[in-house]
Amino acid sequence: MFGDKNRLVGLDIGSKAIKAAEVIEGKKGFVLSKFGMVDIAPGLIEDGAIKDPESVAEKIRTLFKSYGIKNHNVAISIGGYSVIVKKISVQGATEAQLHDTIHFEAEQYIPFDINDVNLDFQILGENENNPNQMNVLLVAAKKEMVNDYVNLAELAGLEPRIIDVDAFALQNVFEHNYEPASGENIALIDIGASKTSLNILKGSNSVFMRDVSLGCGQINQKIAGMTECTSQEAEAIKFGEGSEKITAEALSDIISSVVTDWCTEIRRALDFFYSTYPDDHIKRIFLSGGGGNIQELRQLLAVETSAEVVTINPFQRFYIDNEKFDTEYMEKIAPQASICMGLATRRVDDK
Repeated sequence: MFGDKNRLVGLDIGSKAIKAAEVIEGKKGFVLSKFGMVDIAPGLIEDGAIKDPESVAEKIRTLFKSYGIKNHNVAISIGGYSVIVKKISVQGATEAQLHDTIHFEAEQYIPFDINDVNLDFQILGENENNPNQMNVLLVAAKKEMVNDYVNLAELAGLEPRIIDVDAFALQNVFEHNYEPASGENIALIDIGASKTSLNILKGSNSVFMRDVSLGCGQINQKIAGMTECTSQEAEAIKFGEGSEKITAEALSDIISSVVTDWCTEIRRALDFFYSTYPDDHIKRIFLSGGGGNIQELRQLLAVETSAEVVTINPFQRFYIDNEKFDTEYMEKIAPQASICMGLATRRVDDK
């Protein structure tokens, strides 16, 4: 699976940080060969839109150079409101036949001009209610966003070989590290700097997806608003670096209010899922992204959803050389590395 020619570097381009990982297959199984992360200045990427391509490309070049990543073939991913993922039912057909008709099928489900999107699909199997129909996972991404990310990678001197979707990259790394029971409902929730994505799995099939404009940046904004500090200082305060500008109690109140808002939105999305699948119950929720490390979120969400809530460990089934990587650091940043690691498990020309 991970021959040299097919190996890709997973490159997760976020609005706060850029992560890169390379995975190889060796005698010890799947081995983390390279991993690095670099922060980017606020405003360079907003809501997935790249505002300053040259500055971001320079950060990517620095990241690859600093961590000695020489493979320039990359898998990248996109998300947010420029990407639509829907499970649809269509008349039974072969994959080749569906290729010819997918544009017609997609038009009724996509809220964008069909000429402005790139389309892909995955046949999931026979429809459970109608044997003459089949279920298909339809993915549409705005061409403008896809082109922006491809151009960014090329500007950084890289060769983008796969454009994935954030939620699918997270699902890939989850399935690599964990073994959910067949038919078990599991929610994967990634809380980034400015976007939270929800992906509900039934076994290995994604049955419900939603993105909301909430993220860890809200905490930073409230801290900065109260203390009149920079966003970088707010980030440090959020992660427990004491400051005379704010009391521990005030910081706790900020985190509590934001986390409560997150739980309300997540609960709303889950209620929508339950209205569609009333007999299904989500027993486990896996958190990733910067919000995955917030203990209060895990506790409150568990109460709100009556589910077990844990933080994902994307490195769980990868061999990591403790001589090469700082174990404490890798444990700390593990939730943020999830999408990046999911991308690193992709190979050239896979589906």
